Amino acid sequence: MDNPLKIGISRCLQGENVRYDGGHSQDHFLTDTLGLYVSYVPVCPEVECGMSIPREAMRLMGDSQSPRLVTVRTGEDKTGLMQKWISPKLSALEKENLCGFIFKKNSPSSGLFKVKVYGESGIPQKTGVGLFARAFTERFPLIPVEEDGRLNDPKLREMFIEQIFTMKRWRELLTQPRRLGALVDFHTRHKLLIFSHSQNQYRAMGKLIALGKSIPTASLYDLYEKKLMDALKLATTVKKNVNVLQHMMGYFKKDLSADEKKEMLEILDQYAKEEVPLIVPITLLNHYVRKYQQAYLSDQVYLNPHPLALKLRNHA
Repeated sequence: MDNPLKIGISRCLQGENVRYDGGHSQDHFLTDTLGLYVSYVPVCPEVECGMSIPREAMRLMGDSQSPRLVTVRTGEDKTGLMQKWISPKLSALEKENLCGFIFKKNSPSSGLFKVKVYGESGIPQKTGVGLFARAFTERFPLIPVEEDGRLNDPKLREMFIEQIFTMKRWRELLTQPRRLGALVDFHTRHKLLIFSHSQNQYRAMGKLIALGKSIPTASLYDLYEKKLMDALKLATTVKKNVNVLQHMMGYFKKDLSADEKKEMLEILDQYAKEEVPLIVPITLLNHYVRKYQQAYLSDQVYLNPHPLALKLRNHA
């Protein structure tokens, strides 16, 4: 790939034997399926900061907002060693132009959600974030992040992958001179995708674009990027998608035959009842877009937001 979609990833998820016990946690969806479409930038905080393979297991201790990284058996504090490595590592990753990061669940360095933190009572609370994962998200708040366990959920998987491909398109826009016209074109192509996540965000972003001439271009781009990524963090639902699909049907009111309209409405009803997956009405709409040469819809990212082979819209 000349300009690959770069994703950071915990090295153990790629099958590297870097875990504390000398093993790995290979995720075959990430390596064998998603890996066909992205270029991974592997990271293992423990090994890269100087710890051995194998090594003593560690855990987070103290306050969940600023915990210490401590070995389980000997009680050795590794916080300083990890923190010394984190800052230059983040500076190096900034140059990679990452479109996302996939972290290892439950890891005291890389866990993103509900990592165990041990307080004075010795009873763990699932309120922590791994030291490296916390630092990464604070440094790069707009880069999509997820952890391996949650990616087993079809909806969360679809949302994350939609985010990283959108970020890739955004990064491609940023390689061009920053112009209002270019941003308007980007927004136009992403309108229905944004609409499927939030009507409120859709309206707010439309107002931002309308005010574009009164806002310095650099600030406009920054504001738009934040609103875009905030919108994509809001989950789509069957109801939201039905609204988008019905809106798209309106573009064919002069084209569809009575039978075609009936078929489309039947499939929309089946999707609304969750009897068929989203890919079914999407496929039919794509067919009508080509058949009737609907130029506006043919440019809508919503119809093809990520590679079809990932089968992300196939769950009912």
